[in-house]
Amino acid sequence: MDWKVMFTTLGLIFMAELGDKTQLTTMMLAAQSESTTAVFIGAALALTLSALLGVVFGEAITRVVPTQVIHMVAGGAFVVLGALLLTGKM
Repeated sequence: MDWKVMFTTLGLIFMAELGDKTQLTTMMLAAQSESTTAVFIGAALALTLSALLGVVFGEAITRVVPTQVIHMVAGGAFVVLGALLLTGKM
């Protein structure tokens, strides 16, 4: 296992998830529920499944599309989304 990749992924995903709608929804569900353990397990399984899909599809895409193309498309998408957010069109 590549520990550097694992810890980099952990740090990036943890920071990206802080304060996002998933965390806020989980807090709301925990506040409304009498079973916070069930909320935790449900949220953890959902995030795990989401990450699994990302890894599986990411690996499959790299078998068909060159990594450089993926980087360029992803970078372009972030620029377009940023511009849309800045102009209030999203």
